[in-house]
Amino acid sequence: MGSGQVTSSVPSGTSEFQGKHVTVAGLGVSGVPAAKVLHARGAVVTVVNDGDDARAREQASELEALGITVRLGDGATLPEGTELIVTAPGWKPDKPLFLAAGKAGVPVWGDVELAWRLRGPDAAPWLAVTGTNGKTTTVQMLASILAAAGLRTAAVGNIGVSLLDAVLGEERYDVLAVELSSYQLHWAPSLRAHSAAVLNLAPDHLDWHGSMEAYAADKGRVYEGNQVACVYNVADGRTEDLVREADVEEGCRAVGFTLGTPGLSQLGVVDGILVDRAFVPDRHKNAQELAEVSDVNPPAPHNIANALAAAALARAFGVPAAAVREGLRNFRPDAHRIAHVADIDGVAYVDDSKATNTHAAEASLAAYEPIVWIAGGLAKGATFDELVATSAKRLRGAVLIGADRALIREALARHAPEVPVVDLDRTDTGAMLQAVTEAKRLAQPGDTVLLAPACASMDMFTNYNQRGDAFAAAVRELRA
Repeated sequence: MGSGQVTSSVPSGTSEFQGKHVTVAGLGVSGVPAAKVLHARGAVVTVVNDGDDARAREQASELEALGITVRLGDGATLPEGTELIVTAPGWKPDKPLFLAAGKAGVPVWGDVELAWRLRGPDAAPWLAVTGTNGKTTTVQMLASILAAAGLRTAAVGNIGVSLLDAVLGEERYDVLAVELSSYQLHWAPSLRAHSAAVLNLAPDHLDWHGSMEAYAADKGRVYEGNQVACVYNVADGRTEDLVREADVEEGCRAVGFTLGTPGLSQLGVVDGILVDRAFVPDRHKNAQELAEVSDVNPPAPHNIANALAAAALARAFGVPAAAVREGLRNFRPDAHRIAHVADIDGVAYVDDSKATNTHAAEASLAAYEPIVWIAGGLAKGATFDELVATSAKRLRGAVLIGADRALIREALARHAPEVPVVDLDRTDTGAMLQAVTEAKRLAQPGDTVLLAPACASMDMFTNYNQRGDAFAAAVRELRA
């Protein structure tokens, strides 16, 4: 890790934005609050938005009533006089608006950068989490651990609670558990966390970032300027590489987490116990018991890794071991994340609809054996050979649904030709019930029927939540 001086954020207050011409790119959950906050601080705000649908017009009317200019149906043109752009995180860097801004020397911030800049002088430090998979669960675990230590905290960021609300609201926090996406990090140049973790790296959103290298570099921004600990995944060497490349404050340490026995400055697992060899006196000789594997809900391998990362960040903030145990015991995962739905005739039915890419599905499949796998949907450019080859020995059978199921079927034919496959060529509302019925036919007592699609859901469902709900409803109907 490099060592460098970290400049503090620009102080909050009216003066920074008074009279400044700011363009907000995009309406939605981040654009509307950003526009209101900037307007309230005296900025001359123009909002530009690609879409011009009923929802956009409703949001535009709300902002125009405050005196904010809104241009619908034109997100490409840089408004004259723009001195700063604040963008919704999903807008791609190659959009004409940003290319024009680059030529004009206009800086571009995301909503996370804006929140960071608007923090008060006594603002709560941020413990930040990013990675391809597991971010939300890890941040929620972290918040649960911090709360168990008696700290005023919240899980915020890419998790549903706006960082602007957390930073500018009346609630005073001791520390924030912050989930950050690669999009958000791309547009957050001055963010400096107390400590941060990159959980894992796998190809994702490459259409947005342009390459795996660019995607990893944006994830790695979370380590810039860290004060106490850069937490990395021992099993994913790319995360450690990002730590080495980061420019951090003097004394900041690299802290690994592993499902094996921890080395020096690592957290790991010994005989079913989560242990800390990083934040203990004389870590050459000593280790601190934090919790038991059974305290992690559910105790699947990738979820234990999430728990270790959360524990590492909490320990970096000085949280005692007892609070780690209590926080993990108190934690309840969100729906559709390796959620046990029911047991029918000795077969477990598990909903991991949130496994929307191959990396997440591989982690889910590693938690069970034998498995009847329900998979498919929108592949988003993914390939499935590595996933199938890694998981083939665990499969009793596979039931395939969705637009790109042929890609998975072909990977199964190449790497698991002995596994029986049911290919469902239907996308109507009854498809999931048929999928679960076919899975039940293939399963034997002791098996797990696992919905881990490895694909996005929007070909058949509104989102992964609706897909998981359909699975759970089909299982309940089968049981009835």
